[in-house]
Amino acid sequence: MKLRLIKTGIMVILAGNLSAQDLHFSQFYMAPLQQNPALAGAVHELQAVLHYREQWRSVFEPYTTIAASLDMRLNKRRVKSGYWAAGLSFISDKAGSARLGTTQGDLSLAYHLKVNRYHLLGLGLRGAFAQWGFIPGALQWGNQYQAGSFNASLPTGETLAGSTTNFFDIGAGFNWTFNNTSGTRMVTDNHDQRFVAGFAFYHPIRPSVGVIEGEGNRLYMRTTVYANGLFSIANSDFALAPGFFLYNQGPARQIYLGTLVRYKFRQESKYTGFEKGAAVSVGAYMRAADGVSASILLEMARYAIGFSYDFNTSTFSKATGTRGALELSLRFVNPNPFYNTASRSRI
Repeated sequence: MKLRLIKTGIMVILAGNLSAQDLHFSQFYMAPLQQNPALAGAVHELQAVLHYREQWRSVFEPYTTIAASLDMRLNKRRVKSGYWAAGLSFISDKAGSARLGTTQGDLSLAYHLKVNRYHLLGLGLRGAFAQWGFIPGALQWGNQYQAGSFNASLPTGETLAGSTTNFFDIGAGFNWTFNNTSGTRMVTDNHDQRFVAGFAFYHPIRPSVGVIEGEGNRLYMRTTVYANGLFSIANSDFALAPGFFLYNQGPARQIYLGTLVRYKFRQESKYTGFEKGAAVSVGAYMRAADGVSASILLEMARYAIGFSYDFNTSTFSKATGTRGALELSLRFVNPNPFYNTASRSRI
């Protein structure tokens, strides 16, 4: 009974605290459009990503997130000074048996200015339509407990304006991309040097997500700052992929810092392309005062599969037993990142 009351209390707090925070992925490097709309088309000509995250299963019915995104360059071959890119993304973020959370669709548009052969400066805008809500009948309210027992027939004592609310939202961001393989054919092994950095902001109009009458709350404005890259180690099959991500929204803050070590265990055929390149990356990211995320990423030609597991180190770890979140991702990019044939005249 005590455990059930704790779980119910957590869900009531979630339902009552309607100043909701945005979702975030531990594999942020596999979720570009969640970081910044300016990342649409920044690194790959075409990129499609699927994401699944399950959190806090050890405490109550898990918090689950499903996301999908597609971004592509639009006119890269026609304009030498720069190009446009667009992105679409979908997110379903639900918690507990009451399915508390958000369903959202985004449209991103970016322009990337070619500073020179290897450097791009990008500016992106995002428009989103979202629905926030929950299933009221699945919650147990404090007023429905009588002599320590739950009675669903008792009134909740809460006046709901509805179980869902719809809102429109916007965001914008800036990104810098360095890629030493842009427009070249890869005829030397393991010479990749890539780096992206930027910032973005969301919810400048602070849309309301309140459903309890008289307590309409607004989303806090969110800012993100990030930097990540891939740096090959000369005369070896290894590379380092460090990353940094800062997420700030109202009273909530997340800081990720870590690196993956990448090993290219199969080289791409330099001329025929029949032998497909492959690499595996292993590493970890620290979340300041919160946890550690262990990650593995397997790349096979145009495809990549990511797996990570979060270990809780915050005060909440007493309830979770240090078990945090499981995260899976699947990515497809074009052209093949192991064999760039963007320009056969530059060898």
